[in-house]
Amino acid sequence: MTENPFGHHISKQFDTELEDMRNRVLTMGGLVEQQIAQALQALIQGDSALAEQVIERDREVNTLEVAIDEGCTQILARRQPAAGDLRLVVAVIKTITDLERIGDQAEKVARMGLRLAEQERPKTQLMEIQHLGERVQRMLHHTLDAFARLDPEAAFEVTQEDEKIDYLYEGILRQVVTFMMEDPRAIRRSLDVIWAVRALERIGDHAKNICEYVIYLVKGKDVRHIGPEQVKQAVLGER
Repeated sequence: MTENPFGHHISKQFDTELEDMRNRVLTMGGLVEQQIAQALQALIQGDSALAEQVIERDREVNTLEVAIDEGCTQILARRQPAAGDLRLVVAVIKTITDLERIGDQAEKVARMGLRLAEQERPKTQLMEIQHLGERVQRMLHHTLDAFARLDPEAAFEVTQEDEKIDYLYEGILRQVVTFMMEDPRAIRRSLDVIWAVRALERIGDHAKNICEYVIYLVKGKDVRHIGPEQVKQAVLGER
């Protein structure tokens, strides 16, 4: 069952401010999800116009981060939150930082899409990139769902996806390196592919970070830099 770390307050306005802050994070998350989907589509289909659109819209993500951060600063100054409320504000500040960085990675994918649109693109390689990208998209979607529901168990499950994404990423890298060795003329294209898949892999890392903030928010335990079994114990150990 989902736990609520901040509950209800005497001030209904404070409740409204906290809920609004969470909703704005989810709005930012939705925009970032769209950026990833469009960047991946632009890369796979060689759609330069769509890639340009993704690059241009990164400003919206940055603007949302600044606005939410300012809202958090005002809450800290006016409400002086403690316990679960303070953890919520801290988790939000950290989450929007990772969402902004995810937006940056989506922009990188779009830029590589622009470069690759002008070059020959092997279908097999594109299929593997698409598979990686779709897996990353699902991971972020489940991450935002865990944040919306304040569900630490779901967040823990999502963190386990990062290893699978790393495995797919490393497989594509090995394939690209082999391709470069066999055909030096493909080095430029291969380097662009490496930058694109690296950006997708980093999105998975940032999604994992957000899941760790959800666990911190609900359980009050910092699970960064510890092993999966220790994280599992932090989430389920009280049962």
